[in-house]
Amino acid sequence: MNHRRNFFKRSAAVGLGAFGAHSLFNHLHAEAFKSAEQHWNGEGESNESYWSVIQQAYTASKSDILILNNGGVSPSPTAVQVALERYNMTAAQGPSYYMWRIMDKGREPLRQRLASLAGVDADELAINRNATEALNTVIFGLPLQKGDEVIGTTLDYPNMMHAWNQRKLRDGIIYKQLVFDFPIENDDIIVQAYEKAITPRTKIIHITHIINWVGQIMPVKKISQMAHKHGIEVIVDGAHSFGLLDFKIPDLECDYFGTSLHKFLSAPLGTGMMWIKKEKIAKIFPLSGSEHPQSPDIRKFETLGTRSFCIEQAIGEAINFQEAIGAKRKEERVHFLKNYWGSQALKIPGVRLHTSLKPEYSCAIAGVTVDGLTPQELDKAFFKDFKIHTTAMVYKNVSCVRVTPHVYTSLADLDHLLEALDTIARKV
Repeated sequence: MNHRRNFFKRSAAVGLGAFGAHSLFNHLHAEAFKSAEQHWNGEGESNESYWSVIQQAYTASKSDILILNNGGVSPSPTAVQVALERYNMTAAQGPSYYMWRIMDKGREPLRQRLASLAGVDADELAINRNATEALNTVIFGLPLQKGDEVIGTTLDYPNMMHAWNQRKLRDGIIYKQLVFDFPIENDDIIVQAYEKAITPRTKIIHITHIINWVGQIMPVKKISQMAHKHGIEVIVDGAHSFGLLDFKIPDLECDYFGTSLHKFLSAPLGTGMMWIKKEKIAKIFPLSGSEHPQSPDIRKFETLGTRSFCIEQAIGEAINFQEAIGAKRKEERVHFLKNYWGSQALKIPGVRLHTSLKPEYSCAIAGVTVDGLTPQELDKAFFKDFKIHTTAMVYKNVSCVRVTPHVYTSLADLDHLLEALDTIARKV
């Protein structure tokens, strides 16, 4: 009996101590990271010894397939995997006790750490399951009336476009969608397109921070500043930017922000968060029913019923991992990886890129095509002949294969991608 009690005590402490000296990150990775810092020497290939340590912290780096679809969902480092496994083992012995009375106590410390990472007040941040849930909460919770206008684009994320179209159908709002041909390397073109679409009835501008189809980084701050001059609120879809780009949410000057944490933060699958400017919380109705739907308490958005607190609490180890690398260093590395393969791919006859290589306009995601092949055919050839996992993106005016490396991607991995592109292009 004592053995069993001690087992559960240790297991529960692992997660609730994610932000202390006994975290799994400290146990599994801290010494290696400390040693790796000795190899850090500014920018460039001289840092490969450092990044090899980061790569080894991901079991995905040893996968039988080369994963270059991190824009969809990213694998987690070992510390996050082990934390989730231990939480699940503990909860399985008595979910109503270990989840509701033990793990639930970890939400407020987690909220504080996420808020610190995002640069916001903890009372403005709700923890949920993904960017769709976060942004749909805002979209359906806004007190919009018939005839009110919303401006988005044809290349926003589908679930968000579906939500706005549903409000159009149900409430009679006007949903305008701008058409952009990316890449665009001029912020003024983008900002002016939004401003030109504004009318006296415009209430909301919806911006996707990084366009998931081709990786274009949108000038969110400039659009927000312009929108606020017209008395318009701004919603930002940060699904692909949070945990990747070096920014704090207030830097964007938006009013609402939603993201998934299972992309570039490498948290467990099914984790996300929502930020709402404090003075606007009360007017947003929760997506799920709440006892006090007009409360100014951000926690009203977390009444989601029974869900896995195990998944939620394992976010803590992903935060530890992120902070050990540093946001600026991470952004620069992933941009370096994209440019490493992208700049060389342009030298291969018949290969085309559909994404800017400039850091202000893209970071991780890039679209590529080979003349004579459809995106589906190229994607299939990557996997069938080279065991490279990418994804074909064919939608509206986008037609390419999306390639997305992460910090666990090595230069040898990208050399393999380049070899594959060259071989495939020669065969066409």
